[in-house]
Amino acid sequence: MPKSYRSDFANGHFNTIVEAIRSKKGELIVAMDLSSIEASMATNFIIAHAESTVQTRAIAEAIEKQMIEINHQKPFHREGYENSFWILLDYGDIIVHVFQKPYREFYNLEELWADGHLTRLGD
Repeated sequence: MPKSYRSDFANGHFNTIVEAIRSKKGELIVAMDLSSIEASMATNFIIAHAESTVQTRAIAEAIEKQMIEINHQKPFHREGYENSFWILLDYGDIIVHVFQKPYREFYNLEELWADGHLTRLGD
Protein backbone atom coordinates (compact mmCIF):
# COMPACT_ATOMS: atom_id res chain seq x y z
CA MET A 1 0.00 0.00 0.00
CA PRO A 2 1.38 3.46 -0.78
CA LYS A 3 2.98 5.10 2.23
CA SER A 4 0.79 8.20 2.01
CA TYR A 5 -2.27 6.16 3.02
CA ARG A 6 -2.32 5.97 6.79
CA SER A 7 -5.88 6.61 7.90
CA ASP A 8 -8.59 3.97 8.01
CA PHE A 9 -10.72 6.24 5.79
CA ALA A 10 -8.09 6.38 3.03
CA ASN A 11 -7.20 2.71 3.41
CA GLY A 12 -10.85 1.83 2.91
CA HIS A 13 -11.02 3.74 -0.36
CA PHE A 14 -7.74 2.28 -1.57
CA ASN A 15 -8.70 -1.30 -0.70
CA THR A 16 -12.17 -0.97 -2.22
CA ILE A 17 -10.73 0.28 -5.52
CA VAL A 18 -8.06 -2.43 -5.74
CA GLU A 19 -10.53 -5.21 -4.90
CA ALA A 20 -12.99 -3.92 -7.51
CA ILE A 21 -10.23 -3.98 -10.14
CA ARG A 22 -9.27 -7.53 -9.13
CA SER A 23 -12.91 -8.65 -9.24
CA LYS A 24 -13.02 -7.86 -12.96
CA LYS A 25 -9.58 -9.34 -13.69
CA GLY A 26 -7.76 -6.03 -14.12
CA GLU A 27 -4.11 -6.58 -14.97
CA LEU A 28 -0.81 -5.17 -13.72
CA ILE A 29 -2.30 -3.12 -10.90
CA VAL A 30 0.07 -0.49 -9.56
CA ALA A 31 -0.20 2.32 -7.05
CA MET A 32 1.87 5.45 -7.38
CA ASP A 33 2.53 7.66 -4.36
CA LEU A 34 2.79 11.19 -5.76
CA SER A 35 2.78 13.02 -2.42
CA SER A 36 6.36 14.26 -2.90
CA ILE A 37 5.59 15.84 -6.29
CA GLU A 38 4.41 19.44 -5.94
CA ALA A 39 2.76 19.60 -9.36
CA SER A 40 0.67 16.48 -8.76
CA MET A 41 -3.10 16.84 -8.84
CA ALA A 42 -3.54 13.88 -6.47
CA THR A 43 -1.69 12.07 -3.73
CA ASN A 44 -1.98 8.68 -5.42
CA PHE A 45 -2.70 7.06 -8.74
CA ILE A 46 -4.01 3.54 -9.07
CA ILE A 47 -3.36 2.21 -12.57
CA ALA A 48 -4.54 -1.01 -14.22
CA HIS A 49 -5.33 -2.27 -17.68
CA ALA A 50 -7.67 -4.63 -19.47
CA GLU A 51 -7.61 -6.49 -22.76
CA SER A 52 -10.75 -4.94 -24.26
CA THR A 53 -12.93 -1.87 -24.05
CA VAL A 54 -15.72 -4.02 -22.61
CA GLN A 55 -13.45 -5.14 -19.77
CA THR A 56 -12.12 -1.60 -19.24
CA ARG A 57 -15.67 -0.32 -18.81
CA ALA A 58 -16.58 -3.27 -16.54
CA ILE A 59 -13.64 -2.50 -14.25
CA ALA A 60 -14.52 1.20 -14.01
CA GLU A 61 -18.18 0.40 -13.36
CA ALA A 62 -17.20 -2.10 -10.64
CA ILE A 63 -15.03 0.54 -8.96
CA GLU A 64 -17.85 3.09 -9.01
CA LYS A 65 -20.40 0.59 -7.73
CA GLN A 66 -18.19 -0.67 -4.89
CA MET A 67 -17.11 2.82 -3.86
CA ILE A 68 -20.76 3.88 -3.58
CA GLU A 69 -21.91 0.71 -1.79
CA ILE A 70 -18.98 0.38 0.62
CA ASN A 71 -17.58 3.89 1.04
CA HIS A 72 -20.61 6.01 0.03
CA GLN A 73 -18.35 7.91 -2.34
CA LYS A 74 -19.01 8.94 -5.94
CA PRO A 75 -16.12 10.15 -8.09
CA PHE A 76 -15.69 13.91 -8.23
CA HIS A 77 -15.01 13.57 -11.94
CA ARG A 78 -14.97 10.76 -14.48
CA GLU A 79 -14.12 10.61 -18.13
CA GLY A 80 -13.37 8.17 -20.91
CA TYR A 81 -16.52 6.07 -20.87
CA GLU A 82 -17.35 7.19 -24.43
CA ASN A 83 -14.63 5.06 -26.03
CA SER A 84 -13.38 3.15 -22.95
CA PHE A 85 -9.75 3.19 -24.11
CA TRP A 86 -8.73 5.09 -20.94
CA ILE A 87 -11.20 5.70 -18.15
CA LEU A 88 -10.28 8.11 -15.37
CA LEU A 89 -12.07 8.22 -12.01
CA ASP A 90 -11.17 11.09 -9.69
CA TYR A 91 -11.72 10.39 -5.99
CA GLY A 92 -9.80 13.44 -4.76
CA ASP A 93 -6.55 12.12 -3.32
CA ILE A 94 -6.84 8.97 -5.46
CA ILE A 95 -7.11 9.12 -9.23
CA VAL A 96 -7.81 5.79 -10.89
CA HIS A 97 -6.67 5.12 -14.46
CA VAL A 98 -8.10 2.07 -16.22
CA PHE A 99 -6.62 1.56 -19.66
CA GLN A 100 -7.04 -0.77 -22.55
CA LYS A 101 -3.56 -2.36 -22.75
CA PRO A 102 -2.20 -0.60 -25.91
CA TYR A 103 -3.19 2.80 -24.50
CA ARG A 104 -1.45 2.11 -21.21
CA GLU A 105 1.71 1.23 -23.10
CA PHE A 106 1.43 4.36 -25.25
CA TYR A 107 0.76 6.88 -22.45
CA ASN A 108 3.08 5.12 -19.96
CA LEU A 109 2.02 7.04 -16.85
CA GLU A 110 4.47 5.08 -14.74
CA GLU A 111 7.33 6.64 -16.71
CA LEU A 112 5.71 10.06 -17.02
CA TRP A 113 5.34 10.25 -13.23
CA ALA A 114 8.61 8.42 -12.51
CA ASP A 115 9.38 10.71 -9.55
CA GLY A 116 6.54 9.04 -7.67
CA HIS A 117 6.99 5.88 -5.64
CA LEU A 118 5.63 2.85 -7.54
CA THR A 119 4.14 -0.17 -5.76
CA ARG A 120 3.13 -3.22 -7.79
CA LEU A 121 -0.05 -4.78 -6.44
CA GLY A 122 -0.12 -7.92 -8.56
CA ASP A 123 -1.64 -8.88 -11.88
